[in-house]
Amino acid sequence: MRRKRDTLSIREWGHHLRLIGRLHPGVQDTQATGELRSILQVFGAQNATGYNGTGGVPRGMLVTPLQKALTNGFRPALFAVLGAVFLVMLIACVNVANLLLARGAQRRAEFALRAALGAARSRVVRQLLTETILLATIGAILGIAVAAGALRALIALSPPGLPQVHAMTIDPAALLFALGIAVVVGVVLGLVPAFQLSREDLNTGMRQSSRNTAGTRQWGRHALVVSEISLAAVLLVGTGLLLRSMQHLFAVDPGFDSTHVLTMQVQTSGRRFDTDAARVRFFADAVERVRHLPGVVSAGFTTQLPLSGEGDVYGMELQGETAAQQTPALRYAVTPGYIETMHIPLLRGRLLNDHDIAGAPPAVLIDQALADLKFPHQDPIGHLVRVGPDARNIARPWATIVGVLGDVKQSSLSIGGEQAFYISTAQWAWTDAAQTLVVRTSNDPAAFAPTVREAIWSVDKDQPIVQVATMETLVAASEVQRHFVLILFEAFALAGLLLAAIGIYGVLAGSVNERTREIGVRAALGASRRSILTLIVRQGMTPVALGLVIGLTDAILASQAIAAFLFDTSRFDALTYAGVTALLLAVSAAACLIPARRAATISPVDALRAE
Repeated sequence: MRRKRDTLSIREWGHHLRLIGRLHPGVQDTQATGELRSILQVFGAQNATGYNGTGGVPRGMLVTPLQKALTNGFRPALFAVLGAVFLVMLIACVNVANLLLARGAQRRAEFALRAALGAARSRVVRQLLTETILLATIGAILGIAVAAGALRALIALSPPGLPQVHAMTIDPAALLFALGIAVVVGVVLGLVPAFQLSREDLNTGMRQSSRNTAGTRQWGRHALVVSEISLAAVLLVGTGLLLRSMQHLFAVDPGFDSTHVLTMQVQTSGRRFDTDAARVRFFADAVERVRHLPGVVSAGFTTQLPLSGEGDVYGMELQGETAAQQTPALRYAVTPGYIETMHIPLLRGRLLNDHDIAGAPPAVLIDQALADLKFPHQDPIGHLVRVGPDARNIARPWATIVGVLGDVKQSSLSIGGEQAFYISTAQWAWTDAAQTLVVRTSNDPAAFAPTVREAIWSVDKDQPIVQVATMETLVAASEVQRHFVLILFEAFALAGLLLAAIGIYGVLAGSVNERTREIGVRAALGASRRSILTLIVRQGMTPVALGLVIGLTDAILASQAIAAFLFDTSRFDALTYAGVTALLLAVSAAACLIPARRAATISPVDALRAE
């Protein structure tokens, strides 16, 4: 079978090309890299002038397996989710162990009676194994049915770009693994009470309600409660940190106002648009038609849109700088009206206007990040620059910096300090064939999409219009991966919290049942209902408190796994840990209260009769 495809990324003269190739069987990545570099040296020598007669020899070639290139951005998220799944599985196993051990303890008298009536211990053991395996199998089947529904929800919630997401199915190997885990858990948990039964005599088994016998079983089940609470705490802390991070992230100022803004990419195709002048005329006519639509406040075109996944970067040369001092910056070739439509703040100087046309003195705007980098102690207004293909080209005129804008988030809300410059599309070296229209409307922008499309097609009905979306949608989609991980963690944390509550309730309910006589004696000797209630709740909350201490300590270490998804949130965020502590204590107290109230209502006469 041939090897999977590899991606070869080549950076040539500032432009990005990707070459897809398939290696012969047995060829290693390092060998392929060496051969490609040899080829590149010959190619570079033959084409040393580079793009547009400038530039130089390409510096190298990067060889990356295609699978790694496609999944690299999602691997941390998938591993974090895998860790959450593992924690929920552990909590479920501990919970089942707790409930089955409690159930086995409650049935000790039954098994002792069976043995007294002549049933062999091996037969009782077989019965226990049969029951637990049957329960495990039924649970596994129900779990697979739930997994099928959860898989559909996972596909619906998955972020765009996740490879092969719609091809995901329940893998037969995973199915067998789940069934195997269920059977193993059933066998192991069935053997534990069977082993306990084989070590007891009949008299001990018949006295299951005695305080002495009940007490000898509590420590094991309390240890399981400690485990459940600690695992749930790890899950909840991870979820809390992600939630706090998302709150901070969406509170970040993106540098523009996304409300009431509609975006769509308009493309030009056909022989009539072979010249820059034809493309400029088409985009100018299109934006003018859109501006005159009822309900449209303003509109403009740009070559790239913030938070859209684009990253169009060109060099910038300041007057007097050497080639080594040139700064790469994001390039926004825009029409007048774009900056006003996006509500990007003008910090000083002026905006681009209708006078910044081809043949006029070139004008450039820069953002605050670029101003801080290049002009830390002076006003950048009036300084001369060359940008893009004009850089280092003495035949091209210098452009003048006429204004400074606020910083705009381009790659992500979590990434700041990206340098950028803005230039009129009419004064850029060429007119892009595809540009994005932004339209600010008086109300719901999505409702304007059909009308805006018709206005553009009234200029030329054959030009494609794609990627229609509101700016608010794009802002939310830019952080969809973090949101995806948060949703999954929330689901797993909720499952872990419910399982922990069920486990605590099961242990205390079993404990109350076993200690019926003891509680009855306490009541007969004058213990009040309040004191009995306090006793049961205190005994239930003791392992919870210990589990919290262990769990929060483990959470500090485990939070390193999701550190890449945190924004402006410390792994040691005090509010998160305090919230998780309060939540677990509240849920645990509620789980303790039900069996505690039942214990407080036990009649001494009925309790003594039960023995």
